[in-house]
Amino acid sequence: MKGLSELTDFYYKTLFPTLQKLEEDRKKLQKRIITIGVIYTLFALVILISLTSSNYVNFDFIIFLAFAYFGGGSFLYKYLIKDYTKEFKANVIDPLIKEIDSELHYVAQMHVAEQHFSRSKLFTTKPDRVSGNDYVRGKIDGINIEFSDFHAEKRHRDSKGRTSWNTLFQGLFIISEFNKNFKGTTVILPDSAESTFGSFIGSWLQSNNFGRDELIKMDSVAFEKEFVVYGTDQIEARYILTPLLMQKLLNYKKRTKKKLFISFTSKKLYIAIAYNKDLFEPSVFHSLLKYKIAMEYVETLHLAIGIVEELKLNQKLWSKQ
Repeated sequence: MKGLSELTDFYYKTLFPTLQKLEEDRKKLQKRIITIGVIYTLFALVILISLTSSNYVNFDFIIFLAFAYFGGGSFLYKYLIKDYTKEFKANVIDPLIKEIDSELHYVAQMHVAEQHFSRSKLFTTKPDRVSGNDYVRGKIDGINIEFSDFHAEKRHRDSKGRTSWNTLFQGLFIISEFNKNFKGTTVILPDSAESTFGSFIGSWLQSNNFGRDELIKMDSVAFEKEFVVYGTDQIEARYILTPLLMQKLLNYKKRTKKKLFISFTSKKLYIAIAYNKDLFEPSVFHSLLKYKIAMEYVETLHLAIGIVEELKLNQKLWSKQ
C-alpha cells in the first residue's frame, strides 16, 4: 500500500493537469452558484413579503416557508454541482484509490449494504432511511475490506403529524475481514458516560445500559478512558482485545480525531468513524490546489484503507478456527 507522502506526490504531480482544469470549472461554478443563489433568495423574499401582507399567514406557515426555502436551496445546490462532482470523483478520487492499491474498486454512487449497519451491532436503533456514496471494495495485503460514506436516519412524527429525521450515524463505515472466527460479539464504543459524569456515575450508567450486552472492564487505564466495552463473553473479549490491539485502537483514534465505534462479530471487524459531512465531495468555495484541501482527500482515503496496516490485520495474529 502506498504511503501518505507518495499519495500526496501523486495528487500534485500526476493529477495536476486534471486539477488545473477542475479549478477553472470550480471558479465558473462558484460564480454561477452565487448568482443563482442571490436570485433565488430575492425571489423567496418577494414571495414572503407578498404573503405576510395577507391575513392567512401564521407562525407555523412562516416556519414551513423557511424549511421550504432551505430545502429548495439544498436541492438546487446539489443539482448545480452534480456534473462537477461526477467529474471530480472520476478524475481525482478514483485514480487516488487505484494508486493506493490496484486491487481496490470504486463506485461513486454506491454505499455499503444496509444490512451491515445492523450486523455490526454498533447501534441499537434500526434506521428508517439510509443513504451514502463513495463505495470502495477490494483487498489490502490479502485482507478483504470495504467502506463508504454512510448516513443512517430515524423518522419521527410530532403530535401534528409533521415528520422530522434524526441522524443515528453519519460518517465513514468500514468493514474488514478479521483473522479469527468469533462465537460471540465484542462492541467498543466512545466512553461518553465517564467523561461526562465522572468515574463513579459513569460506571453505573455503563453497567445499566440495557440495550447492550454485559459491561467488560479492561485493564488498560488509557483504553478505559476513551472507550467502553460490551460483549457476550468476558474471556473472548479479553482474548480479542490484547494490550497490543488496545494500543493500536488508541493510536487509530488519535489519528482520526473523531468518535470511533468498533465491533468484532461474525469474524468481521466493523469500524464507524463519525463525521458530519460527505468526505469525498469536491470543494466549490475553496481551491483544489490548496495543500490543506488536497490533504483532506488524501488523508481520509489513506486513513480508511490504512486500517489494515494500522491494526496489522495482514499478520496472522490468531489462527482461524
